[in-house]
Amino acid sequence: MASANTLFKNHEDYRRQKELEEARKAGIAPAEVDEEGKEINPHIPQYMSSAPWYLNDTRPSLKHQKNWKAGSKGSEKDYYDRGVKVFQATKFRKGACENCGAMSHKTKDCMERPRNKGAKWTSKHIAADEKVEDIDFGDFDTKRDRWNGYDPESYTKIIDMYEKVEQQKQGLKKAAELERRFAKKDGAAAPDGAAAPDGAAASSDSDSDQDDEDKITETEEAGYGKVEKRVRTTGGGATGSVRNLRIREDTAKYLLNLDPNSAHYDPKSRSMREDPQPHKAKKAFAGDNFVRKSGDYHAWEAERLHQLAAYDHGASLHMQAAPSQAEILHQHFKNKKDKLQLKNKDTIMQQYGDAAEKAPEDGLLLGQTERYVEYDAAGRVVKGQDIKAHSRYEEDLHPNNHTSVWGSWWEGVQWGYACCHQTIKNSYCTGEAGLVAAEAQADQMQLNIERKAEEDKAREENGGNLEGRRPTNGVWGTDVGEDVELDTHRLEEALRKIDEQNKKQIEVDDRKRKYNSLQTDGEMPTEEEMEAYRMKKARDEDPMAKIIALKAAATTNHDFV
Repeated sequence: MASANTLFKNHEDYRRQKELEEARKAGIAPAEVDEEGKEINPHIPQYMSSAPWYLNDTRPSLKHQKNWKAGSKGSEKDYYDRGVKVFQATKFRKGACENCGAMSHKTKDCMERPRNKGAKWTSKHIAADEKVEDIDFGDFDTKRDRWNGYDPESYTKIIDMYEKVEQQKQGLKKAAELERRFAKKDGAAAPDGAAAPDGAAASSDSDSDQDDEDKITETEEAGYGKVEKRVRTTGGGATGSVRNLRIREDTAKYLLNLDPNSAHYDPKSRSMREDPQPHKAKKAFAGDNFVRKSGDYHAWEAERLHQLAAYDHGASLHMQAAPSQAEILHQHFKNKKDKLQLKNKDTIMQQYGDAAEKAPEDGLLLGQTERYVEYDAAGRVVKGQDIKAHSRYEEDLHPNNHTSVWGSWWEGVQWGYACCHQTIKNSYCTGEAGLVAAEAQADQMQLNIERKAEEDKAREENGGNLEGRRPTNGVWGTDVGEDVELDTHRLEEALRKIDEQNKKQIEVDDRKRKYNSLQTDGEMPTEEEMEAYRMKKARDEDPMAKIIALKAAATTNHDFV
């Protein structure tokens, strides 16, 4: 109820008001009328229909729900007057458009075709001035409404034109049908001799009759091509047309798969983008997205990917700005790609052969030839030339001035060249000088190994005798003076402690040692402890250790040439 009367009501008046409201909602009593004579919907909630107390409304109204400031903004008119002319001049006026002569716009804003000589110089065919209005639309949405100013009645002209065309088509179709039927009756009544020349026409009529049996009748087609008019209702609406575009024998999209988790069907747009039957191989409908990716879509997608790749490589190419250029460059790219693929295919087939070809017969492979070769008892060629079969790989390659092939020399678990004993494949040949240098290097290496073995043997023999041992230079990082002497007993004790520490490190996990196990109580190591540390220290960075192990595992040199 839209009444804003806030006076106190007794129980009886309140009950009568509720009964009246229920009767209005049920449609028994007439609806309440506001100040303007418009009916108020009885189903509007009370918190919306009741006016605030400070308005002092004594009559029912919904005026408090409307925007009161809407009338102050904007003009009375909704849009500009389209195509209205206000004045037609006969000669050119100062300040007018130099092209058409109208005062309502400038030359750069003229929408007419550029004339060879404008109205400023000819003073002929002066265009009329348009009506220029300054309308304040007020709010944001009205100013940007693209349908503002559109007259829906203007579309009825287009509908009438299409209806006239459809009537003409129906009339021509009926005339052709009547003519065909009368021609068929005349052909049946004519004698055989007269109908003989028209045998082709009769056969064509029979074929057309056979084709007509497969077509639907006019009554069935009427429902397919029927145009229905919409009715203007009191609640709003506009005239238009609704064409039935689906044959009723076809199964609807939403009935192809009744699973609620299948493809979604949008009833408003009548679209089903996904495939409702993905498990079937043969189907009449595969989703609306299938239609989107049919036709020239794949060609367009390939051209777009080519444009993106070309732009990434620095080419100034844009598919939307220059579509012709993009298409031509894509065609050139495809032609070059096809030629390169054919070239690679021919190269591979020439080198490895074609497995698809039929293999030759054994008799042709092992057949006799006219080439004569004579051998002696040892198998050597006496007369003629023995042609050996080549493998599929390149042979007799001598890069970088080498006279032998790679792999003709073997030394120290490494392949090399026999001409210069180089073990690097991309190295240049050094000839006899390389052989001499390699032999000298091998001899020097052997001497170093022998000298090192002798030093180790002597150190092992004298290892237990520590009498008169002098500290080695570099123990403290500097040269040791001659006045430093080592105590034999202390040196032996230091060596023994180091052995015990190494043994404990092997037996006990380092993670379980105590926190202060490495604490020295601030005491500096003695000269004997430093000498014992130097004697026991393993020097892993010594290059001679690796060479000795490598020489021990290597075999003797072999020449494979």
